[in-house]
Amino acid sequence: MKIITWNCNMAFRKKAAFILAHKPDILIIVECEHPDKLVFASDIPEPTDCLWFGKNKHKGIAIFSYGDFRFKTHDTHNENLKMIIPVEVTGGCFDFNLFLVWAYNPDDKDGRYITQVWKAVTHYDELLTDRPTMFIGDFNSNTIWDKKTHRLGSHSAVVKQLEDKGIFSSYHRHHQQTQGTEKHPTFYMYRHRDKPYHIDYCFVSADLIEKLVAVNIGEYDLWTKYSDHVPLIVSFELADKKRALS
Repeated sequence: MKIITWNCNMAFRKKAAFILAHKPDILIIVECEHPDKLVFASDIPEPTDCLWFGKNKHKGIAIFSYGDFRFKTHDTHNENLKMIIPVEVTGGCFDFNLFLVWAYNPDDKDGRYITQVWKAVTHYDELLTDRPTMFIGDFNSNTIWDKKTHRLGSHSAVVKQLEDKGIFSSYHRHHQQTQGTEKHPTFYMYRHRDKPYHIDYCFVSADLIEKLVAVNIGEYDLWTKYSDHVPLIVSFELADKKRALS
């Protein structure tokens, strides 16, 4: 199973071919236009399932399936948490909960970025142990900014929250990296090579960490032609549909 998350910096319909060349099973696109506006070229494969969330039809968050996976917004979805959305994923060899993350809410006085994730982890506490779990997307955060004032939460607080639930950053586990000292940026401010940050993540529960086989980060020279973010590509070795996750 290959899962890719990418903040495409809008106009996904014009950039889809470049990310789909990596053949994701599940694709999360941040700053994606509404599906009504997604008119692809004839040679672009159509997704088999899709969910989209947002108020601005030019700039939301979407999840696409390019295989047997199917999506349903979880019944517990709290719309006040804006762009942190729990999704039930079915159709594979096991079912799991996937939280789409775009940590940005300018209307929340408590904090517009990582505080959003902190609130979501707190709110969905019981759901996090219900089945295998993933938090994936653009967190707009890094431990290096912990010292900035947050009324609620910080990046390190969120990492601890998740780790206490047995949910870990796939990138940091696979590459044996420490939060705040990442060697592979996922974001280049203003697309400048000298302004790199790691702010996109895929956190997964321990049962999925055991199946992790690769975590790849897109290269600056290729991807900054299209966006200020590069994709995060996470691959798992899973059993076939006839076998449950062990």
